[in-house]
Amino acid sequence: RKEITEDNFRELVQDGVTLYVLQSVDQMLLSATKERIDFLPHYDTLVKSGMYEYYASEGQNPLPFALAELIDNSLSATSQNTGIRSIQIKLLFDDSQGKPAVAVIDNGSGMTSKQLNNWAVYRLSKFTRQGDFESDHSGYVRPLPVPRSLNSDISYFGVGGKQAVFFVGQSARMISKPATSQDVHELVLSKEDFEKKEKNKEAIYTGFIQNRKPSDSTHITNDDERFLHNLISEERDKKSFTAVVITGVQPDHMQYLKNNFHLWTRQLAHIYHYYIHGPKGNETNVVTKEISPFNNIDIQISMFEKGKVPKIVNLREIKDDMQTLYINTAADSFEFKAHVEEEGIVEGIIRYHPFLYDKETYPDDPSFPSRLSDDDDDDCFIVEKGARGKRPIFECFWNGRLIPYTTVEDFDWCAPPKKRGLAPMECYNRISGALFTNDKFQVSTNKLTFMDLELKLKDKNTLFTRIFNGQEQRMKIDREFALWLKDCHEKYDKQIKFTVFKGITVRPDIPSKRMQSPWTMYAAIEWDGKTYKTGQLVKSVKTHPILYGSIEKFYLYGDHDGDIFATGGEVQIALEPQALYAEMKIIPISKLDRTVSDKVVKKYIEDEMARLPDRLSVTWPEGDELLPNDTRFAGTPIGALRIEILNKKGEAMQKLPGTSHGGSKKLLVELKVILHSPTENKEIISHISQHGGKWPYWFKKMENLQKLGNYSLKLQVVLNESNADTYAGRPLPSKVFKFTIVEGKPDKFLVGLLELPFRIGVPFSIPLELQDEFGHATHLTNRIRPILEASGLTLKHEDIPVAAKCVIKGVIARGCVNSCQGKNFNLKITLPGLKEDTQVIKIRLQPGPPRQLKVKPDSEILKIENGTAFPFQVEVLDESGNITAQPELIVHCKFLGASDLPVYSVDCSNGGTNILTGPVIHVQNIKKDQILKARFEVLNCKDVLPVEKIIKLLPSSHVARLQVLSMNGQKALQIKHQDEVSCVAGQVMNKLIFQMYDEAEREIPITAAAAEKIKVNWTPQIDRELLMQGLLPDVKVPTSVKDVRYCLITYLDEHVSLESAFTVRPVPDEPKHIKCKLKGSNILQMGEELQSEIDVMITDQFGNQVQTMTSACVNSLGVSGPGLDKSNLKITWQESTQTIKVKGIRYKPCLLGNKELCFAWREFSDFIRVNLVAGSPAKLQFVDWPELEKPVAVINGRELQRPLIVQLCDQWGNPTPEPNVKISLIKSNSLKLVPSNQQHRTDDTGRANLGVFTIHAPRGEHILQLKASHNKSVLDCLVITINVLPDPEKPVRLNVKYDKSPSFPAGGTFPDFMVSVLSEDDTIIKNINPARISMKMWGAQNSRIRTPIDVTTFSCSKVKDDKEDSFFFFRDKMVPERVGTYVIQFTFAMDKTNMLNSEQIIVEVVPNDPVRLLPDSLPATPAVSNVRALTSRTLVKDLYLHLMDEYNNHTGLDLVGRVIAKIKSPNEEDIELPQFQGKVNTVEFPLECGSAEIVSNLVLAEDSPGRDSTEYILVFEPHLPALKKPLEPYCLSFMFYNVCMLISKDQLSKSIDLYKKMFDTTNQLVAEMKCQVKEAEAREAVLKNELKKHQIELPQTNILQYVDSLIKKKMLEQEGVMKQPRRTCTLPNYPKGNQDILGKIAHLAQIEDNEAAKVISWHLASDMDCVVTLTTEAARSIFDETQGRQQVLPLDSIYKKTLPDWSRPLPHLKNGRTFFRPIGNPVFARDLLTFPDNIEYCQTVFGMLLGDTIIIDNLDAANHYRKEVVKITHCPTLLTREGDRIRSNGKFGGLQNKAPPMDKLRGMVFGAPMPKLYSTFSGQIDLLQQYRAAVIKLENVNKDLDLHLQSLNTPEMQKKKQELAEQEKSLKIVKQKLGMTPALSDKVFSDSNHYFPII
Repeated sequence: RKEITEDNFRELVQDGVTLYVLQSVDQMLLSATKERIDFLPHYDTLVKSGMYEYYASEGQNPLPFALAELIDNSLSATSQNTGIRSIQIKLLFDDSQGKPAVAVIDNGSGMTSKQLNNWAVYRLSKFTRQGDFESDHSGYVRPLPVPRSLNSDISYFGVGGKQAVFFVGQSARMISKPATSQDVHELVLSKEDFEKKEKNKEAIYTGFIQNRKPSDSTHITNDDERFLHNLISEERDKKSFTAVVITGVQPDHMQYLKNNFHLWTRQLAHIYHYYIHGPKGNETNVVTKEISPFNNIDIQISMFEKGKVPKIVNLREIKDDMQTLYINTAADSFEFKAHVEEEGIVEGIIRYHPFLYDKETYPDDPSFPSRLSDDDDDDCFIVEKGARGKRPIFECFWNGRLIPYTTVEDFDWCAPPKKRGLAPMECYNRISGALFTNDKFQVSTNKLTFMDLELKLKDKNTLFTRIFNGQEQRMKIDREFALWLKDCHEKYDKQIKFTVFKGITVRPDIPSKRMQSPWTMYAAIEWDGKTYKTGQLVKSVKTHPILYGSIEKFYLYGDHDGDIFATGGEVQIALEPQALYAEMKIIPISKLDRTVSDKVVKKYIEDEMARLPDRLSVTWPEGDELLPNDTRFAGTPIGALRIEILNKKGEAMQKLPGTSHGGSKKLLVELKVILHSPTENKEIISHISQHGGKWPYWFKKMENLQKLGNYSLKLQVVLNESNADTYAGRPLPSKVFKFTIVEGKPDKFLVGLLELPFRIGVPFSIPLELQDEFGHATHLTNRIRPILEASGLTLKHEDIPVAAKCVIKGVIARGCVNSCQGKNFNLKITLPGLKEDTQVIKIRLQPGPPRQLKVKPDSEILKIENGTAFPFQVEVLDESGNITAQPELIVHCKFLGASDLPVYSVDCSNGGTNILTGPVIHVQNIKKDQILKARFEVLNCKDVLPVEKIIKLLPSSHVARLQVLSMNGQKALQIKHQDEVSCVAGQVMNKLIFQMYDEAEREIPITAAAAEKIKVNWTPQIDRELLMQGLLPDVKVPTSVKDVRYCLITYLDEHVSLESAFTVRPVPDEPKHIKCKLKGSNILQMGEELQSEIDVMITDQFGNQVQTMTSACVNSLGVSGPGLDKSNLKITWQESTQTIKVKGIRYKPCLLGNKELCFAWREFSDFIRVNLVAGSPAKLQFVDWPELEKPVAVINGRELQRPLIVQLCDQWGNPTPEPNVKISLIKSNSLKLVPSNQQHRTDDTGRANLGVFTIHAPRGEHILQLKASHNKSVLDCLVITINVLPDPEKPVRLNVKYDKSPSFPAGGTFPDFMVSVLSEDDTIIKNINPARISMKMWGAQNSRIRTPIDVTTFSCSKVKDDKEDSFFFFRDKMVPERVGTYVIQFTFAMDKTNMLNSEQIIVEVVPNDPVRLLPDSLPATPAVSNVRALTSRTLVKDLYLHLMDEYNNHTGLDLVGRVIAKIKSPNEEDIELPQFQGKVNTVEFPLECGSAEIVSNLVLAEDSPGRDSTEYILVFEPHLPALKKPLEPYCLSFMFYNVCMLISKDQLSKSIDLYKKMFDTTNQLVAEMKCQVKEAEAREAVLKNELKKHQIELPQTNILQYVDSLIKKKMLEQEGVMKQPRRTCTLPNYPKGNQDILGKIAHLAQIEDNEAAKVISWHLASDMDCVVTLTTEAARSIFDETQGRQQVLPLDSIYKKTLPDWSRPLPHLKNGRTFFRPIGNPVFARDLLTFPDNIEYCQTVFGMLLGDTIIIDNLDAANHYRKEVVKITHCPTLLTREGDRIRSNGKFGGLQNKAPPMDKLRGMVFGAPMPKLYSTFSGQIDLLQQYRAAVIKLENVNKDLDLHLQSLNTPEMQKKKQELAEQEKSLKIVKQKLGMTPALSDKVFSDSNHYFPII
């Protein structure tokens, strides 16, 4: 407590202080009190926030993460951009442009001044911007889910931007412009400003937002911020942007940014990897990238340093950030999703980085130490560390951006298992991953860590699902991951795969007992895409000596039980040749030479084995030599053979070389003669010969070879005792003679199979089979004339030519056979010249083809009555007169001579004869006999001549015509067919006469029988007696003229159907009534005529209109009715309609409603009713409105007393219900109505409610008039007079007073302004809130002073005196710092939308006193040299310097002086300074009117002194005598270069680069060609080994010719196999017009075994014709097409769970156990089926049809099998190969359970598949074709490689290599003279063309 006195009053009593009124200082308080305090946070909360928020973790500098906060803001700001989203980070470290700064610029939406204010508020997040902080935007809307949560919604808490700014530097300038504003808003926050405000005890958290026009940098006056002029000048063409400019950059931060530019830009590329490259990341290996919405994000970083080339990098171009490395070294990925709590979603991806050949591909991270490299030590066993090392698996991303300090080690399902899993343990260290969370997970405000991500993910309620092909699948994630990892390991790891497990062993050869066991043995490995297996030849590398040998086995340390992948192991090799080295070696697998080819190893072994037997020498001492591929007749002998064994040196030998072998290694020669057939190779002769010392190897003559075929005579060297034909794994020499034995000369013959039938006169052939003496088929050598003889026949034939086939052609027989079935004859055949020359065969000769036609009766003229048919007997004969028949033998008879005659046709295909008849022959209107012609011919037989006969046609005696007559008095009138007869309506027609006539017009009397055949349609009962007299029943005429009666008389008997018809049409009778009809509406308006017409019609008694009336009948018509006005009544006669028309109906004024009109004609009358309604609208009347004669009083701005309602009326005052009549209000312009809608329309009752109006108008009376029109006529309307009174509370204008005398210097103070508000009655309004009045000021541009641009707003000053309550003052307001014309205007805010403005005040701002010298625009830093070129020595060009005041306004227009230019060095000790042209140190320029023009170029002297690559300063000092105080000079830095030796260095560098590129390209081409050669050799060797497996040996020379001939031979053999007869299904298949049709069941499967095919086909006989389809729709289509006749089976209707398992064992087997030993070879029927196509669908079909049906040998075996099976399980149906069936219920026997013979199945049997030999030939042909292509490719690549290697050794290439070495030596000398490091020299002079364009 302190007592307030006069002395301390000012100190203690201040604003915001709470005072207590007490009696004394120590008085006790009577009750508790409150004291108001302020506790704003210290500004260090903001300034030092970044220091505590950004910290280093795991050795990472946090500076990139601070810059990332600013990029976050830019990403959010540009999220709505439709084009490029540009974000630039500029590091401005050029001292000549000011102090260091960092600028972050984006082209986003920008910020309004309100949003900029929100940004400045610390911890104002997007969720709390309410109330006073409400932004220009609406409330926060959470973005929609997108892949990887890349929604740009990462500017979140209102903290990061400010923390980052003050972590990087000490001041931030925010510059922003939204697209909707013309103004740029600037806000500066700085530590210096906070300290200044604290010192001055000002409010710290307050400031100013400067609003200016774009590109206006006049407010930048601090030299430390000169770079801002360039930044601000770039604003000109930008619609919207935001720039954050940080100054006061910390020195250690600046050094880090300079020295580690690549490191921290790489870190930023890692943080925003997925924003830059899209959800899939930077897939550099993808050929065509998808178009992504993220391709428009462009983040560019540039660093500008003094005297250095700017460093510019785009984050999209960085290829070594960690995510790019992870993505592009991964072979496969595993995507998943985690659902946490309600809306928390985490997308995850795991990538697999395989082991490739000899190293891991998991990328290294600079933040973690690299893996240890393994030493190449064969004796050291090292457990290799994992690829990932100690790094966690998952990096974590929040809304798509990296959260760097949070990682997740693993999850339970992807962690290495405790026990061995599906994949090896090391595979778990080859995975990397990333987690992408949405915004439902909390991160720290600095976005460095997640708060609780790992806890939530590892919660037991978290659900993990796998993402497969973009779809979310719920399954066991741990199982799926393990299977995926196993698949990756097997598919992508290029390690060693050990296969063919051989067991576990102990290796005592290893010194260390601990490593002697266990070792697993394998027979093969897969390594680097190649397979190494036991027996394969290999070569070692890095061993001494180099080993050659064959693989015995592979060893892998550890206990394994099958195929496994590993990264090491050992191999046991048997050294080759084994004949010389009986030794084993064990070496590491890595020591195997992977590049060596079999050819090289084999050549080494062959060189070693040159001493072993190599070939055989064969001679024929006694003749009968057998030549290779010789052809011999059967029985021809083979001569004796003499053989010698030779080695490669050509030396004869009898035993193996070497002394160690002794006598046990003698060599023998084995002779074998082998007969080859398609099924087997049969050994015919076999002998062994040994060397006798004095006599050679010898074999005797062979004479017993008679069998035809291909033979091989094989001579094989074998070992004594063992008879082995190989030694040391190598075959001993052999020689093969292939020869063929063919048939001899013909000796006898047989008659071959004849082609039936034989017919008279038709040539046929007789095939003969000639044989030699051994019975082999042979052929003729000479032409021969056979002799043919047969009793009763005449025979002709041709000679037999010399050909491969012996056939007697052209045999023609003629004679009588007496029957269509033919006759048997014995045919004797004789071939003169053969030993056995005669054969007799029996043939059956049938009639020949048709040659003539015979027709009975034989007479030429036949008589036929018209209307009857005639039968003919026809016979078809051959050329010998035999009745003959053949298919489609149709005899055709055509009648000529009249039209519409029938055609007769009969089929004589069966017996050659038949009765020819047809429809009756009928000619119309025949009156006498008529002659016709009948022409008989055989269709499709042009050789048979037609037969013609004459037909005489007689007229018919049957009824041919009907006639009807009508009696008119005594005269009979004929009624013709379809005549019309008119009669009076309602009368009766009688006396109708009926008559009948035949074709000759003879009348036929009507008998009782004929009367029964006569019918009429107008009565059901006919009086037959009257009809026999010729009278028809009476006809009654209809009563309506509209009804016409159709009368029909018919006559029908067995010969004709006749009819006669006529029409009876009624006509009206005499007049009896009148009818009135109103045509149109019956509504009539008062005063108007009825628009509709009234027709009056006169009718007879039946209502038919009388057509005989004339116009005279109008005079008899009268019209009457109450109130009817007959003045305009018009009655007229209508001749066209025979009616009376009445118009002009109108009523006099009377009551409205329904009115009746009476019409009378003679004694007849009729009535019509009309509705009388109100007339047309004529006037408007107000509803419920008082007297309108007096004016209506209302206060301006108030409402009228009641609403205006008007009603439409006609001229008699009746309300008119006329809708949509437009009613408008007419008023003066000074009268304003609210609402302003002055047009209304009437409703359905004719009323319009105009509502209650609010009146705004000047004081006085105003006229308000209604206006309406109807049908273009104006209605009578009323007028309202309104008296408007003024409103004393409404402000209408502002009154401003101020001192207008002083001038306004820039930066000064305005005089005081006094403002008051006046109302409508010119009184001052009091009690107004001062905050509603403001002062606005803007610059006037281009004389358009009414358009505000860059508006500055000032608030009202405090009131000093109570007298000033009604006035508002603006005191001490700053004059603008820029010179120009300004506009001042005062504004009063009437409400939120309406403003009241004062008149504009124009002020002129003049410049202040001069303080410095500056140019028009800051020039770029020059770089000059001392060369001869003038432009390279020019410092400045066209420079204009001006005197400027403190605010950079051009001033001093009345001052005169001079400007002196000179050069200084930043280093004062440097005395070697460049000189100007003319070798001078200074240059002077005049200064007039405050400006100095340096028009001529300021140029350095040629060969000027100066240090190379040094910065100097060009100083311009102003000298003004009129000023006492000196002004600041203008300084311009420039770089000086001494360029003497630079040109030489540049030229040498370019030349060396060209040479190196040429040699690199050449070496690369050679390496690629060698690789192609190796691949071609490997391919050729693999295919050659495959051919050896198929027993196909290839020669050493002429390979291609041999392969081509072999392919051709194999194709012929394959074609022969294909043509062999085999069982086929003859049931026609259903056409496959639809892809959903598989076909009939009989065609879906094939069975090789004949018996099984028969019994299964019979078992499925009812289903064989069924068509199988994939869909029910296709089945239904077939059903409809065949009208239900075709049975169908759709597969989509089969219940597949009950189908049998095709891998299920037979019933007597279960769980690998046999319950009993069956007999009869049981097998599932389905296992005998083979499917050519659609295997999966066919298994479904036959699984359903056959089920578990079993095939067994016979019935006894089947009964035994069933009896045993039923003891343990259900027994299915059993089928026997003999054709019996035991059903699944045990029933057997009877015809229904016995299969018929194969021929009884009528072709409905399953076909047989192609023989296995066919597929064997196919495989061999395919291999041979592949081998041929491989050989051609190998020859081509070897040829190309040789040509290229020859070109590399030419003199020209050697000369170029020498020139490159000399130029590299010269370049090294030049660099030493320059005294610069290679890196620095490259950096300085890489842009020499930029600095010195002329040079």
